[in-house]
Amino acid sequence: MKKVLILGAGLVARPLVRYLLDQPDLQVEVASRTVSKAEKLIEGHPRGLAKELNLKSEEILKDEVSRADLVISMVPYSFHPKVAEFCIIHKKHMVTTSYVSEAMKKLDGEARKAGIMILNELGLDPGIDHMEAMRIIDEIKGKGGEIQSFISFCGGLPAPEANTNPFGYKFSWSPVGVLLAGKNSAQFLKDGQEIFIPSENLFENYSFIAIEGLGVFEAYPNRNSLPYIDLYGIPETKTMLRGTLRNFGWCETIKKMVQLGVLDQEEKDWTGLTYADFLRRLIGSPAEKDLKKALCEYLQIEPGMAIVRRLEWLGLMSDEPLPVQKGSALDIVAARMIEKLQYGEGERDMIALQHEFIARYPNGDREKIISTLIDFGIPGGDSSMARTVGLPAAIGTKLILEGKIKERGVHIPVLPDIYRPILQELQGLGIAFKEKRERL
Repeated sequence: MKKVLILGAGLVARPLVRYLLDQPDLQVEVASRTVSKAEKLIEGHPRGLAKELNLKSEEILKDEVSRADLVISMVPYSFHPKVAEFCIIHKKHMVTTSYVSEAMKKLDGEARKAGIMILNELGLDPGIDHMEAMRIIDEIKGKGGEIQSFISFCGGLPAPEANTNPFGYKFSWSPVGVLLAGKNSAQFLKDGQEIFIPSENLFENYSFIAIEGLGVFEAYPNRNSLPYIDLYGIPETKTMLRGTLRNFGWCETIKKMVQLGVLDQEEKDWTGLTYADFLRRLIGSPAEKDLKKALCEYLQIEPGMAIVRRLEWLGLMSDEPLPVQKGSALDIVAARMIEKLQYGEGERDMIALQHEFIARYPNGDREKIISTLIDFGIPGGDSSMARTVGLPAAIGTKLILEGKIKERGVHIPVLPDIYRPILQELQGLGIAFKEKRERL
């Protein structure tokens, strides 16, 4: 019986764990700093084991890796290279749902020498987005065509009936990760021109995207899209843009929150302060000045604007005491947002992922292909975010252990032997794309 070691027991881990426990020939060990979270995922399954593990205890981590056949790292991305090094030493396969970092890329040669697969970006975005993109790109190339444009946007959002707060958002994964996205710059190719957007201007550069059956969303560029020109094997494309979908008002709100300094990660002493005191300190406003007026002056906005109402609703102008005495501004705001922007009992989240391709064929014909995934969470069960992140990683894990994925080294799921069986099984699990095609 083969053993899978899962590092982390966060919000998206349950479908991953349960899928693997459903495989009769696998033993599944979930290691987490908070062992109770791991125990909740295992639910007493006879082939499951929950363990307490501090990732900073390198010798213990190395020992755990040595006794597994494959390691799934669901912890913060900064830990992945260290886990990968231990996997290389002990010749153990590895799967992550995170972007490939520069440190991880450098391990490709060593992973190949060790004869192991380190398969990254095997979640939703990144993950399912890559696999569906490559399915269509390979189909177009198989007809002798070329890609002239590729635009992709993905968002994890409340289902329409659960969109009940002024932020138009609820957390189905780490709030810190969502907020820190505001520190990312963006690069993409548009009509043959490379465009760079510094992080401070990111949320000014959004557009509007229509998703059939759902409506119109804000869409802003996500990180650096340029490497995917080579990774997808489409050097001929004139447009390559990958981005994020949000409900109306999100970009303006996060831009102003970044301006306030809520993404500051420096630990400070907030002893005895209220949320209003905290906000005053961020904007440098004296206690005697009207807080709302001071806020509007600082952000250079009018008092009636929606951003003011959102910050009021969040409670940042209230006299409630802060929940922590010491920590960063990011810690305080992330904790407050997850308290206020959470799903109620029975509420569903939603995933919307849309690819748009412009293809040109040898006979001169041009075609627009729109491929859309809309998926909803299960009321009282797994969120769509958890399913669409966790299940691709679980299926990929099974395929590696069964010897059906034979590539070695550091990879993302852009090869047919990887993406075809995973997409096919996801379709059987109800996670499927719909295509719309038109000649141009």
